Amino acid sequence: MSFCKSYGKDKVIFATKEDHAVPSKIELPESEPRPGLILESGDINWNCPCLGGMAIGPCGVEFREAFSCFHYSQAEPKGSDCYEAFSTMNECMRNYPGVYKQNLNEEDGEDASGVAMIANNGDGKEDVDEPSAKPPAETVTNTVATKAN
Repeated sequence: MSFCKSYGKDKVIFATKEDHAVPSKIELPESEPRPGLILESGDINWNCPCLGGMAIGPCGVEFREAFSCFHYSQAEPKGSDCYEAFSTMNECMRNYPGVYKQNLNEEDGEDASGVAMIANNGDGKEDVDEPSAKPPAETVTNTVATKAN
């Protein structure tokens, strides 16, 4: 028969061979599935780690408004009625370049929000417009001759 002994904050359980011979009768509760970006109700899960903290950053309000507009948009193509909300978010992000530096890639011609626009092509499938990859930049090498002493 097993017994327990406490050592301060620790509790040690001594089990016998007979205790291990019988299958455990402990039943663990079913783990709840983690919700994704869109909850079962169709609402947006603002706590989803997939958003990368965008919903709570300095431009969190603007991000939530733009993302909500896109998610609930009934326009064709989807989100085409959200230009003003994304423009406002973009302006806010420009005020915090240290926080949103990876999202403000103006030289590539990308949307500064870093959000790929999704359009419904009419057959029920969504197409994602991704920026085209730019060719690698040319490397210039300068050689300087120095005199060794």
